[in-house]
Amino acid sequence: MNKDLTTGAPGKVLIGFTIPLFISVIFQQMYNIADSVIAGKFAGEDALAAVGASYPVTMIFMAIAIGCQIGCSVVISKHFGSKNMSKTKTCIFTALIAGFVLSVVLTLLGIVFSQQLMRLVNTPDNILSDGNLYLKIYNAGFVFLLIYNVVTGIFNSLGDSKTPLLLLIGSSLGNIGLDALFVIKIGMGVKGVAWATFIAQGIACIMAFILLIKRVKNLGDDNDDVKLFSISALKEILTIAIPSILQQSFVSIGNLFIQRMVNEFGSSVIAGYSAAIKLNTFAITCFSTLDNGISSFTAQNIGAGKNGRIKHGFRSGIIFSLSVAAVFFLLYFIFGKNLLMLFMNDESSELALKTGIVFMKIVSPFYFTVCIKLICDGVLRGSGSVFYFMVTTFTDLLLRVVLAFIFSHFAAQTGIWLAWPFSLAIATLMSVIFYKKNVWVSKINQQPMELMNNLL
Repeated sequence: MNKDLTTGAPGKVLIGFTIPLFISVIFQQMYNIADSVIAGKFAGEDALAAVGASYPVTMIFMAIAIGCQIGCSVVISKHFGSKNMSKTKTCIFTALIAGFVLSVVLTLLGIVFSQQLMRLVNTPDNILSDGNLYLKIYNAGFVFLLIYNVVTGIFNSLGDSKTPLLLLIGSSLGNIGLDALFVIKIGMGVKGVAWATFIAQGIACIMAFILLIKRVKNLGDDNDDVKLFSISALKEILTIAIPSILQQSFVSIGNLFIQRMVNEFGSSVIAGYSAAIKLNTFAITCFSTLDNGISSFTAQNIGAGKNGRIKHGFRSGIIFSLSVAAVFFLLYFIFGKNLLMLFMNDESSELALKTGIVFMKIVSPFYFTVCIKLICDGVLRGSGSVFYFMVTTFTDLLLRVVLAFIFSHFAAQTGIWLAWPFSLAIATLMSVIFYKKNVWVSKINQQPMELMNNLL
C-alpha cells in the first residue's frame, strides 16, 4: 500500500511510516547477528573471528547497496509526492536497470579479489582461509543484496514500509533456520553460515522484485512519457546516490583501517570486537532507519511544496530517536556481558569477552549523539543538501581513524574504542550547525542538475 507523507499530522505520519522500517531493520540485522552467534557458539572462537574479520569488507559492499537505496528513494519520493507518475515510473525502471549492471560488475570484482581484501586488513593466518571463504560466498550473492536494497528503497519512496518488513521477517527467519541446518546439523562451519545468507537473500530479492513489478503496473495510468531507462533520471538519482555511497563508504573504509588495527592484537581480541561491533551495528542501523524515514518524509513534502511540515517532522524524529537510543544504551551498558555471551561458548577466552564488554561500555553512552546527527543528516539528504552530510561523515571517519591510531599506542585495543566518542561528538556538532543554519532550505528550489554541478 502506497502512502502519502504530505498529509496528516507530520509527527504521527512520520512515526507511523518509520516504525515498520525500524522493525524491518531489526530483522535485517538478524542476518549478521545469526551468522556470528551460530558461528561463535557452534564452530568456535576462530570461526567467530573469521566472520568478524571479513565484516568491514562486506560493509563496503553494503555501503554501495545502501547508497543506491537512498539515491533512488529520495528522488522517487519527490516525484511521487508531486503526483508525477510518469517520472516516478521512469526513475523506478532506471534504478533497477542501473542497479543490476552495477551489482554484476561488483560481484565479479568481489569474487576475484576477496583474498587480497582479507590480506589488506591484515587477517591472521589462522583465520584467513575461513574468512576468505565466507567473503567469497557473500560477494557471490551481492547481486541479490543490491537489487533487494534498491527495491526496498522504491517501496519506501512510495510510502510502503510494510511490504519490505514482511519480506525481511520471512528471509531473516529463513536465514536463521538455514544457519542452524548447515552449521549445527550438518557441521559445515563458516561455509554453512555464508551459504545460509546467500540463499535467504536470493529468495527475498526475487520475491521483492516480483511484488514491485506488480505494484508499478498499478501505479497511475500508463502513458508515452514512461521510459525503461532515462539518462536524465539516472543523473537525478546519482545526484543523491553518489554522495550517499561515498558517505556510507567513508564509514566502511574507516572500519577497514580500524579492523586492521584490531587484527594486530590477535584472534581473541578480533572475536570480542566482532561480537561487540555486531551489537553496535545493530543499534546504529536501527537509528539509521529513522534517518531514512525523515529523508523520504522531507523529499515527499518538498515535492508537494509543503516545506513547513519538515521542521515538525524533524522534532518528532528527534524525540523518537532519542527514546530508541535510551533503550539500546541501557540494554548494552547494563546487560552487555549477557548479550556478548550469545556469541561465545565455554571455550571462548576471557580476553574475547573482556574486549567486547569494554567496547560496549565506551561506545553505548554516545548513542544519543549518534541519533541527533542522523536526524539532522536525514533532513539534509532529503532536501538534496548532499555536500553537508558528506562533510560531517568524512570528519567522523578521519578523526576516528587518526585518534584510534594515536590512542592505541598508549592504551592498546582500548585506545581504539576511545576514538569513537571524540569523532562522533565533533561530527554531530557539525550536523546540528548545518541544520540550524538552514543550509537545507536554500537547496530546496535547486534543480537536480544544479545540485550535481555543485557537487562536482
